[in-house]
Amino acid sequence: MKSKMMKTLGLGLLSVGVIGGLAACGNGGKSNSKAADDEKTLTISVDSGYTDYMNEIKGKFEKENDVKIKLVEKDMFDQLEALALDGPAGKGPDVMMAAYDRIGALGQQGHLAEVKLGNEADYDETDKAQVTYDGKIYGEPAVIETLVLYYNKDLIDAAPTTFKEVEDLAKDERFAFDSEAGKNTGFLAKWTDFYYSYGLLAGYGGYVFGEDGTDASDIGLNNAGAVEGITYATDWFQNVWPKGMQDVTSAGDFVTQQFTSNKAAAIIDGPWQAQSYKESKVNYGVAKIPTLDNGESYQPFGGGKGWVVSNYAKNKDVAQKWLDYVTNQENQETFFEMVNEIPANQSARETAKAKNDELTTAVIEQYETAQAMPNIPEMAEVWTGAENLMFDAASGAKTPKESANSAVKTITEAIEQKY
Repeated sequence: MKSKMMKTLGLGLLSVGVIGGLAACGNGGKSNSKAADDEKTLTISVDSGYTDYMNEIKGKFEKENDVKIKLVEKDMFDQLEALALDGPAGKGPDVMMAAYDRIGALGQQGHLAEVKLGNEADYDETDKAQVTYDGKIYGEPAVIETLVLYYNKDLIDAAPTTFKEVEDLAKDERFAFDSEAGKNTGFLAKWTDFYYSYGLLAGYGGYVFGEDGTDASDIGLNNAGAVEGITYATDWFQNVWPKGMQDVTSAGDFVTQQFTSNKAAAIIDGPWQAQSYKESKVNYGVAKIPTLDNGESYQPFGGGKGWVVSNYAKNKDVAQKWLDYVTNQENQETFFEMVNEIPANQSARETAKAKNDELTTAVIEQYETAQAMPNIPEMAEVWTGAENLMFDAASGAKTPKESANSAVKTITEAIEQKY
């Protein structure tokens, strides 16, 4: 999922202006029979990997609601990108999935319909925040994911539970990096990537936006806590890790290569990497990320996907019923069994956790300390502005404080210019 996650971070916000110009291309010329058929059909777009699951559960819904579900297989991000044009033109689906960090902007721009949480009792505040923008709910949570710790069971007996233990790995001569004297690969984390480093900064007291990620005028990426987190990471970059860890574009590949070649004992990465590690035949375990030196938890972004309804849907009432149906406990448990993605529904999540799968358990436990990624449009400027936040300090080009101030200045100016 990481490649798709990065894709959503890089996509530009959808244009609002196309709505008015294309509204006239709607369904004014339909015959009565065509309109009646539309009332009996619910078009749902999903990634191809979800098709078998959809076919498994849709029959009961069709029977109970006297409706035919038409499945469209399309990449989720391609579908979201096309919605601004296809929706007003009457060619878009009624229901689809959306990455949490896209839901706020799509709702604010008028592309998503406001919905209700039919299974509200099975969501906590983080779950609800993922699908809420400006007090309005634009989706129902479906999938959760966040960063976790992978460790090599052939190299260490158990996952480290504190960063003090992680620091001890960096002193173990077994992980000395041959090409650079004094450098060590016992523990690695792609902290040049803001998505990966945010959990560290947040654990020390930094934050993106104030008021639970909704106040873009309050940026906490250069407060004392954030600077302390950057300073801690800078020590790793300058005194422990090989030079390759500073490379913004290739550090991730370096981490993967070291871990799959049994030269790194523990790394921070996402659940989307599990399959490649399995294929590399690494004897790995998965656990919650260790407690920081200040005694606080690592607080990464919590991500995932929700079910949403197009604001151009022909039958929003039936679409709402589908959202309630597909996110209930039974169907979310089936989802986990068939797709092996962790359900957002808390009751189904407990069922998944009871399977005693290390990856599932680690993601669920880590998600408890995760922060909902701000889904206001201004978040787009954070990804750009924070791109060199860690690199500038790690390379020695700026002090941690100077690097933080520079990033916040870039973010603030971009927000002031565009919003």
